[in-house]
Amino acid sequence: MLYRKLGKTNVESSVLGFGAMRLPMVGTHGPTAGFDPNVPIDETEAVKMVEHAVEQGVTYFDTAYGYHGGKSEVFLGKALRPHRSKVMIATKLPTWLVEKTEDMERLFNEQLQKLGVDYIDCYLVHGLGSGNWPKIREKGVLEFLEKLRSTGRIRFAGFSFHDEIRVFKEIVDAYDWSLCLVQYNFYDCDYQAGTDGIAYAAARDIGIVVMEPLRGGKLVDKIPPEVQELWNGAPARKDPVEWAMRWVWNNAHVTTVLTGSSSLAQLATHTRLADHAMADSLTPAEFELFEKVRQTYRKMLKVDCTGCAYCMPCPVGVDIPQNLNMYNDSFLFKSTESNAFLYSQFLSPEQRASNCTDCQTCVEKCPQKINIPRELVEVQKLFEG
Repeated sequence: MLYRKLGKTNVESSVLGFGAMRLPMVGTHGPTAGFDPNVPIDETEAVKMVEHAVEQGVTYFDTAYGYHGGKSEVFLGKALRPHRSKVMIATKLPTWLVEKTEDMERLFNEQLQKLGVDYIDCYLVHGLGSGNWPKIREKGVLEFLEKLRSTGRIRFAGFSFHDEIRVFKEIVDAYDWSLCLVQYNFYDCDYQAGTDGIAYAAARDIGIVVMEPLRGGKLVDKIPPEVQELWNGAPARKDPVEWAMRWVWNNAHVTTVLTGSSSLAQLATHTRLADHAMADSLTPAEFELFEKVRQTYRKMLKVDCTGCAYCMPCPVGVDIPQNLNMYNDSFLFKSTESNAFLYSQFLSPEQRASNCTDCQTCVEKCPQKINIPRELVEVQKLFEG
């Protein structure tokens, strides 16, 4: 395992971090199950994953209040108890539950209890953007973070982000942040904070942690033939997972890249790659290859959805990520007929796009700022029209 300094903290963090949003679950489930409190975590497999991560030198472990229906913090705290002195635990303030200033203290104390700790290493304000940043700031979140730091209940304060770079810079400049968590991969290099935003934060000595390096698996699962042909033509043959992870690690400003592994096999692949996670190691020819792959994907992708499921649950039961995933797959893999069959067979009437009432609840919650009801109309036309 390699390590990089986490910004102004002077702490050396593992280049690979353990993300606990997509832990293995009991049974077979769709992409939104990780947010369903009724779907249990497969703790036997998940514990093996945590133990493997610690053994391989992973020191950064990330969770949040709402992951796995509120059970992720409980699981991770229990699994890391024997290793507490060797790791950093990061979790997040659920901004959507803060109606008044006092809620922040109540929620933080609840998280301490769920994690079974008396302090949190990295406490991030969850999912900041133009929609919630002014409100949570007005409620005194910056003063609250300062109080937590001064009393030793957290070591480092940070934020996770989903919005435009203009908003990102405003948030960066508003407080003495220790770290930030941003979406970043070779497809999203100029999206949200992007490469420029990462450089902006790094210039202020803010540690950079990256989420979605594989874009929810979409950059490495069921690769379109046009993209696979490009990978196959590379001078050095590598698995698409290695290509994608290497691209993120190549940025010297990035400290830690979160793996959202849902199996021990996936995690083992990522820990193996982390042994060679060198910055500034890509060649000009490899950068050219990434640009060709990026442009090929952009020509084919219809909806910019990562499958994060923040839009869920839908008030009327529409399975939004599954609808958009089937829709995108129809174009990426030229498989409209087979996806229409899957749509009709595996989605109940309540879960289908045609059940959308255009209530706009999902639009407010979507980190990618997708006009989901409008896209669901297109899904309905393709699969039901």
